[in-house]
Amino acid sequence: MDMAGSTFAGLVSTVLDRYFRQNAAPVPAPAERMELAARLWALVLERGLRRPLAPAERGAPGEMPDAEVAPLVERVLGGGAAAERNALAAPVRQLVKACFYPEFKTCRDSFRAVAPDGTCRRQELARTRGRVSGTHCVDCPHWVALTPEQHRRFLARTWQPEGAAELAEHYDVFLPEDFRALRRFLHDYARAGR
Repeated sequence: MDMAGSTFAGLVSTVLDRYFRQNAAPVPAPAERMELAARLWALVLERGLRRPLAPAERGAPGEMPDAEVAPLVERVLGGGAAAERNALAAPVRQLVKACFYPEFKTCRDSFRAVAPDGTCRRQELARTRGRVSGTHCVDCPHWVALTPEQHRRFLARTWQPEGAAELAEHYDVFLPEDFRALRRFLHDYARAGR
């Protein structure tokens, strides 16, 4: 694996380690996480990342249909016991989407979308623990547009007041910096023309 692939694998391994720890679940062994990351990197090399936007382009959020995502997730999961594959399926699905969703520059604001009952699911700690990207979408432009401090201040200003103490106590879950590092790597790698 080249230097970029090794960097990518290390970032993915770190995200997975944090994801399983924040869910109080057994953390896959480092070798298993690196193998999984290597399979994801092979997909990145095979498919390429989405085309980076030109400075004047805004882009638009996009989804990948399950028919496209599911086989990619299966390839990244590889073989293994059903229990291990099931435990890895959700974070791997999110990582695949983080790599292959199109780029855009205007946040969907889904992290603060309020349901009819007045709650915001993305601001609930228990639900957010199940996301590799915390409260934000895996393709949110804030990951690359904002510095960590700017992002913290932005979230604090837009957070529902009753959850402010929980946000301050669990920034590592709501705004995981390991995921920011992965998004920035993907952003920079796409711009390097690879």
